[in-house]
Amino acid sequence: MNEEKTIKKFFQNRDILKWIIVGLAVFVVLILVFGAGIKVGTMKAKYSYHWAENYHRNFGGPRGGFLGDLKSFPQGDFINGHGVFGSIIKIDGNTIVAKAKDDVEKTILVSDSTIIQKGRERVKLPDLKVDEDIVVIGSPNEEGQIEAKLIRVFDGNLPKVLPFRPSRPVPFN
Repeated sequence: MNEEKTIKKFFQNRDILKWIIVGLAVFVVLILVFGAGIKVGTMKAKYSYHWAENYHRNFGGPRGGFLGDLKSFPQGDFINGHGVFGSIIKIDGNTIVAKAKDDVEKTILVSDSTIIQKGRERVKLPDLKVDEDIVVIGSPNEEGQIEAKLIRVFDGNLPKVLPFRPSRPVPFN
């Protein structure tokens, strides 16, 4: 009987009951925030994992692999993940396939916000033709395609770009 009275008195004191409810609410909010953090972290890790898995295939990496071509490192191949310089080999809807200078085919996605510049004129995607030389600047997506922000089209009258060769040695700091 004495225990029942103690329990009734405990629940009659509303201040203690309020603090218990507030404490439980704070605990639930902390669990939800923690769960959201885990979800965001998992999504970032998944993106990073897929990006790393496809990096070499999508961005054309060194022909001998990342560690297989160390003897030619100073003049070796470098990876360009945010763009491409090459010739158009296929146009299919809003997708362009271009062959880069290292014979790697890159897929370029063109959106409505993509700027396509030919000389001083702004042109549309249907104006592009196979075998035109282009420079694309954009961002890689999860599938390794380049989402184009700017496409610059060159006419056939321009000389081919030569690699930079300084007339005197360039000091490395």
